[in-house]
Amino acid sequence: MQEYIFRNATISDIERLKLIGLNSFGNFKNQLTDDNWEKLKNYLTGENTYPELLSQSTGFVCEHANEVVGMAFLIPRGNPTDVFQEDWSYLRMVGVDADYSGKGLGRRLIEICIDHARTTGEKTIALHTAEFMDAARHLYEDMGFNKVKELPPRLGKKYFLYLLEI
Repeated sequence: MQEYIFRNATISDIERLKLIGLNSFGNFKNQLTDDNWEKLKNYLTGENTYPELLSQSTGFVCEHANEVVGMAFLIPRGNPTDVFQEDWSYLRMVGVDADYSGKGLGRRLIEICIDHARTTGEKTIALHTAEFMDAARHLYEDMGFNKVKELPPRLGKKYFLYLLEI
């Protein structure tokens, strides 16, 4: 991974993060209805999506040839949602440009998030992922995340909650 640089995400990365979101999650367009794809696309390119993530999380990016090609965000405990408990940290928006998939970059970004969580005293990392995100589910399970329950459907699909105790 010598040719790749991993660093903290910054506000100056936002436009590239939007492109990575569209590129990496765009693989799922054909697995969603047109309406649900539009909802996901609007979230991935929304004006507030990445500024909000950056304001409440530690974001990490992977660079190659001075281009951001991967991202992951770790939101610390104390930010509960309808899915995540108050005492959990959680991963959001793990994505890698499709041209770079299969190179271990997503795994490395998750490892960096786990290391950061340990350093900051987190005890649990949660995430949610969908039935159609096979590669992601396999990766999470391979890294020790355990599927704990099925969540109410999102975007018309099954979603699952995963936890990793650290």
